[in-house]
This record gives sequence, structure tokens and C-alpha cells, in this order.
Amino acid sequence: MNDTLVTLVGNAATGVEFRETATGGMARFRFAVTPRRWDREKQLWTDGHTSFYTVWAWRTLALNLSGSVSVGEPLVVHGRLKVREEEREGQRRTFVDIEAVAVGHDLTRGTAAFRRVLRGEPALTARAGSAERAGASARPEGFTGPDGADGPDVLGDPGDSEKPYGSATKRPTGRQKAGKKLASVP
Repeated sequence: MNDTLVTLVGNAATGVEFRETATGGMARFRFAVTPRRWDREKQLWTDGHTSFYTVWAWRTLALNLSGSVSVGEPLVVHGRLKVREEEREGQRRTFVDIEAVAVGHDLTRGTAAFRRVLRGEPALTARAGSAERAGASARPEGFTGPDGADGPDVLGDPGDSEKPYGSATKRPTGRQKAGKKLASVP
């Protein structure tokens, strides 16, 4: 296959639109990429022309995007470049799409906390606070923190620190066995 793979660094320009389809989830959002260049004459950084792309994602990536990305967040998008032309209202228009293979937050501009998603646990892809508004628990049954207990997680939720490791389907990692606590940055 002769696909053109690209990696773009920019910001989410719109919210993620998620739809359930017959073959699984589908998500899309607009992505803005603005190059910055050093202007030697003025001795300062200047912004170049902003390019906009439509990022498409399917199945698990689509579901995880919908629960992880908000407008304005810095992202790194890796995927297949697709250029298409359409005629609308008598004018020929060009659209540039990215069929995403991987999307992540740009850690050169902030921090992020990864949460592994268990299959069949849609509550894990909800944004912080959205599960509470819906009346559901933000923490699924059997969730364990980094020290193996159902203690504080990266969002600062105190949970119930007295419960032992409670998931029979998931085994502790080496880090959890050692009982080390991870430092969190506010």
C-alpha cells in the first residue's frame, strides 16, 4: 500500500464529534497547524499561515478521542494524508483530511495522565466530571490506583483507600507490586 503517512503538531480547533456506526465508532474534529518562524530582522517569533485539517478516527481510537480531546488542546496526530476535491456551488474546493492512526497530547506544552481503557467500560473514556453529571461513578468497579489499592488516582479523587486490589481479570504491574506511589503534579 502506498499511503502517505504524516505527523502533524497543532491544536484541536473544534470539539470531537462522535457517532456510532454499524462498523463501530467514528469521530472527527478540525485540527489547526500554525508554523512559527524566527524573524531575524525583528528578532522575534512570528506565526505563519494556519492550515486546517479534518482528522477522522474509527472504532476504539474514535471512542477514546471523544473522551480525551477538547477544543484548544495541543496534539500530535499521526495518520494517512487524504486530499479530495469537490465541487460546491459551482466552485472547485480542495479538502485535506487525516485518517488518524494515533493521536496524543503534545507533552512539550503540558502534562497528561494516561488511563488504560478496559473493553466494555465506556465510563473510562468520559471526560473528568462528565460521569458525575450523568449520575454515574467516575471510577469503574475494580479500578486500582498505581499502588494497587483503590486509592487516589491522577485526577485527585480520594476513592476508598481501604479496598485491596479488586480486579480478578487484571494483574498488578511490577510498579504496583513494589507498592511505590507515583508523584502527581497539580
